[in-house]
Amino acid sequence: MTSDIKVYTVNGAPSNSTTSLPDWLVRKRAAKGKSKREIREHIQGTIDLIQYFEFPEASNRIRTTRDGHHAMATGTYKPQIRVYDLDQMSMKFERHTDAENVDFLILSDDWTKSIHLQNDRTLELHTQGGFHYRTRIPRFGRTLAYHFPSCDALVAGAGSEVYRLNLAQGRFMAPFSLDPDVEGVNAIDINPAHQLFAFGVDGRGLVDFWDPRARARLSSLVLPVGEEGVTALASRADGLSLAVGTTAGKTLLYDLRSARPFATKDQGYGLPVQSVSWIEGGSRMAGDGLIVSADKKVVKIWDRNSPEINFTSITPSTDINHLHHLPGTGMLMLANEGIQMTSYYIPQLGPAPRWCSFLDNITEEMEEQTVRNVYEDYKFVERAELDRLGLTHLIGTPTLKPYMHGFFLSLKLYDAARLIANPFAYDEHRERVVRNKLEKLSESRIRSKGGDDVKVNKALAERVKRVEKKQAKEGKEAVSLLSDPRFAEVFENPEFEVDAESREYGLLNPTTSSKSASRGRTAVESEEDESDKLSSDGLGSDSGSDSEDGMDVDNDSDSSREGDLVAYDPRARPPQSEPRPQRKQTGPRLTTSRIRAVPSNQKQHDLGKDAHVNVLEDGGFEMSFVPSGNRDEPRRKTDRPAGNRKVERFGAGMERGGGREEAPGESERNGRTKRRTGVRSGSKNAFRRG
Repeated sequence: MTSDIKVYTVNGAPSNSTTSLPDWLVRKRAAKGKSKREIREHIQGTIDLIQYFEFPEASNRIRTTRDGHHAMATGTYKPQIRVYDLDQMSMKFERHTDAENVDFLILSDDWTKSIHLQNDRTLELHTQGGFHYRTRIPRFGRTLAYHFPSCDALVAGAGSEVYRLNLAQGRFMAPFSLDPDVEGVNAIDINPAHQLFAFGVDGRGLVDFWDPRARARLSSLVLPVGEEGVTALASRADGLSLAVGTTAGKTLLYDLRSARPFATKDQGYGLPVQSVSWIEGGSRMAGDGLIVSADKKVVKIWDRNSPEINFTSITPSTDINHLHHLPGTGMLMLANEGIQMTSYYIPQLGPAPRWCSFLDNITEEMEEQTVRNVYEDYKFVERAELDRLGLTHLIGTPTLKPYMHGFFLSLKLYDAARLIANPFAYDEHRERVVRNKLEKLSESRIRSKGGDDVKVNKALAERVKRVEKKQAKEGKEAVSLLSDPRFAEVFENPEFEVDAESREYGLLNPTTSSKSASRGRTAVESEEDESDKLSSDGLGSDSGSDSEDGMDVDNDSDSSREGDLVAYDPRARPPQSEPRPQRKQTGPRLTTSRIRAVPSNQKQHDLGKDAHVNVLEDGGFEMSFVPSGNRDEPRRKTDRPAGNRKVERFGAGMERGGGREEAPGESERNGRTKRRTGVRSGSKNAFRRG
């Protein structure tokens, strides 16, 4: 039943209980430096039902008036009393005291009259105008009760006596004396049906019943073995049922007509039970058999007929000092060790109080909006995954919320633990997402029909298809090799891929291998290779020409000469064997007998060193040569003086650095100082008259 109950925090810090909504119970964060979205989520996801519902340090007790319009609470530090106007949902006033409060009671139907038990052995009476009267008691008090018919204030504490202060007469009456061996009284209960007094004894598992009319003990209720003391008492309105809270953290339910408990509830922490209350109210209540019990750690609501099952449980973030249930509603108020007091609203327990009836509408809207994202900030993990993440030590703590065969874990903690366990998880996830996107894109591409199952040996599959298509035209029907399951691995398994470059493939398919081996290079490929060669050799081709001429080039020459500008010599271009497109002849072809084909095996230097002949495949040829200055000059090698300097060509036959430069003479440096000799004079060519 616990998983179906919704618990809403309407004041104070959210609960760590599994029944609270993670997206609803969010801690208050400072708005400074936060984004607008976070501020909006905080405003929409947090309700401060009562303004200033807090104390500077901690709260001790909280109660509401019988008319339901006000709430009074005590706390520290400094010790003070605060009264809240519930209709206005704000604090009405605060009043400081000299000592810290232990317990208090509201005497009137409103907040105007109250009695307070302080920790300095004093009783204070407060009225509408403020502090009214103070008196002292012999021993330190622990609890307080008020008998309305006789106007007696009952004060119990250390020792075996229960003090009676009659407010009508204004004096102490004879106390109730218990057994002399009683160490103290921790709890007092007055039955609302027949006014029977019940005193919970400390140090002994005993409850004494006293009649206020006879002022004598009627009977004693002995608790089972192991219960050392009583810490809380609560009588039901029917006058027959009594709830007893013990120091061992158990709640026992008794019928006053029987000495044996008919139900036992264990809080689970072994801490003393601080508050016990019977939940009773109107027709919209969940039932008249529910009981709420609380110790320092947890609040549990359970049915008296099935105490082993919780109606719901709440685990606040701070220790509990006091629990108060608003009669006839589904609201609980807690005084705790935190600054803010806490209020919980449980719609399944009862309706909202009149002064905050809008809570019913708000919670209904929240349930409709948050059904789909209740555990949005949580991750469901199994025990095996907890072992892998190294979070098994969190089992049993509020961090892991048990559910079915696993646990709910905070999403932030899960991401942090996963990154620690596997630092490359994000990279793997990103690679997986990219791969999925690429696969989706590849599926949307236009594909050729057929051959989808062929993964390897596609050329073989195409050849098989051509053969099968040819046989189909001839009318021959045969089983397709591609559809034969015996050969399915040939076209699917990469291990059966045919290597066209292997020696065995060349021996079995000499025609195919020879075609691939004898394929000539295209003109574009040759030009690219030539340009790469020139760029790798430097800015020119001097080294190659020098080596051909037999010149001894010094590799260790001056570094300043390495950067000389070298022009590209078109005569050094290697012969090309690529066929050139022939121009179509429109007229008759002219031939001459003087042109003869040069054998392809003839050496190029037969026509001279600077002559190059290239025979074309169509019978033509191309030749490049350097014209000689003399027509009858025989072809011979040009003797060039060897030099250490590189030849720098500028094009159009101009070059520099080919020979040794002589030092200029005196006349070249200073100019001509005498008449030139050995030249023809212009005056001698003139006609002379005789």
